[in-house]
Amino acid sequence: MSYLIIVLVIADIAAAWYFGSLRRKKLRAWASARGFRFEPAADRSFDDRYPTFGCLRVGYSRYAYNLATGQASGRPVIAFDYRYVTGSGKNRHVHRFSGVLLESEIALQPLRIRPENLFDRVGEFFRLDDIDFESAEFSRSFHVKSPSKRWAFDVLHQRTIEFLLASARFSIQFSDDHLLVWRGRTFSPDAFDEAIGVATGILDRMPEYVTREGGRT
Repeated sequence: MSYLIIVLVIADIAAAWYFGSLRRKKLRAWASARGFRFEPAADRSFDDRYPTFGCLRVGYSRYAYNLATGQASGRPVIAFDYRYVTGSGKNRHVHRFSGVLLESEIALQPLRIRPENLFDRVGEFFRLDDIDFESAEFSRSFHVKSPSKRWAFDVLHQRTIEFLLASARFSIQFSDDHLLVWRGRTFSPDAFDEAIGVATGILDRMPEYVTREGGRT
């Protein structure tokens, strides 16, 4: 039995190395085609550089890797994979996901946007609901939280609402001068393009009075 366990462990390590190598090759090619700099090595300070993003503070043994840095619509962007661990022993789990960080030219107030789920609908029943909008379709599709409803309404005006409804679904968070777009799983190269498109699309649609005031409304 112990011999079989050893063989299975070795097989898992070999498979992880093979698929990790294949992914690095694909992402390196994707980054190169866009003029991005690609760095596959682990960046263990990533969570400390962006401490306000909750998804980067979960678990332990956290690090970003497969980082691609460049410019998107004239703004600095980082596309990355992320890894963290929860539990221990038999309950130990390694989690991986991907995201895109886009730097904003204006200050961003806290705002979270993510696809609505079943638990959100239960919360609505107990009046723990999120911010609602005139668009019933948008309110059904997305869960929105912000300390400032005015800021949420400034950002999520009709054009941006229509844009998000027509786009691929991601979780989105504003904090300080960065916008984070991610999912709870790793991206394909095409999904990285979609995430960058969502991030730039939101900032490109910021109302003029918001950009004029530097994000302070």
